Amino acid sequence: MKRYLLAAGLLAGALSAVALTAGPVQAQQSKVGDWTIEKRMQDAHCNASRGYKDKEDENRDYVIVITYSEKAIVIVMIYDGWEWDKVGEILRADVGTDDADIMKKAKWEVMDKTTVRGIFEYEQSMMDRLSKAKRLSLDFEDDDDDSIEMQVPRAGEALAALKFCEENRK
Repeated sequence: MKRYLLAAGLLAGALSAVALTAGPVQAQQSKVGDWTIEKRMQDAHCNASRGYKDKEDENRDYVIVITYSEKAIVIVMIYDGWEWDKVGEILRADVGTDDADIMKKAKWEVMDKTTVRGIFEYEQSMMDRLSKAKRLSLDFEDDDDDSIEMQVPRAGEALAALKFCEENRK
């Protein structure tokens, strides 16, 4: 978690330096429970993010970020228990919620040693399943050790706020 706070601090410092030289940097931001819904100046679309520590998993950090457009749904999952070796490697995992399978053998790209990103064609049915979820799971092929289940409470409210942000972004 300290690494994430350091990265956030560095980002804030960089943004304040930009603000001093290029005018004010503003972001649309709101909260839904412990989800942050925001449109940052450097991003084309709004995103919903949630981070937490899991006491049942050695107090490890879990972070999920969801964004979408009319063409794609993007999900980024960060877990400090992962140690991926190859940035850019494509992994395959079944994606599911607590009560529904979403996609079999979905492609996930390794972004760094603790982060994977899935980019999916936009389907309203996928958004509907995500909005009803309490948990989102990735079941990696032939790799039970790296399979994961993230808690996504109030996902429906967060995705509704994300939709509102997306419809009203500048």
